[in-house]
Amino acid sequence: MRTPDRYRLTFTHGRSGGEAVTDEVVVERTTSLGPGGNPVYCDRTGILRAEISRAGEVRMLASGGHQSPSAPSAEPLP
Repeated sequence: MRTPDRYRLTFTHGRSGGEAVTDEVVVERTTSLGPGGNPVYCDRTGILRAEISRAGEVRMLASGGHQSPSAPSAEPLP
């Protein structure tokens, strides 16, 4: 199985009143590997970084101080 070059990450944020808001970000594979040995993907700004396994499990990686990123869903892109 070939490792995807790009993923669409979808973040869901809850709001008071039960309304959910989603944000989507496209990330591309880098040459780096994360702590679990899987490829690291990042967005164009380099701020959003995620390690994504072949099974689609996402581990968000902090790129600066005071970050506590939530885990998004990941969809491979062609």
